[in-house]
Amino acid sequence: MVERGASESDWDAVKALSDADVEAAVATDADEAETTIDWSQAVFHPESRKKTMTMRLDADVLAFFKDQGRGYQTKINAILRAYMDHSRK
Repeated sequence: MVERGASESDWDAVKALSDADVEAAVATDADEAETTIDWSQAVFHPESRKKTMTMRLDADVLAFFKDQGRGYQTKINAILRAYMDHSRK
């Protein structure tokens, strides 16, 4: 067993390799097969409009929303948005 942080690499052997040796090793390595990436099906995901933040809420307020189950943060956001929209009028 190798001691944590210790290397099993033979760095002297690596240093002795020529560029041609390295290129030949890469050329015959099945894991290093050249691939062509098809970006035509890529989907762009624009940055979310939502931001992560920390908010201090009264314990009973948070418990009320959490007790409603999944999506409680979305509900809090919807209520805050409705308040914001109403206040802008």
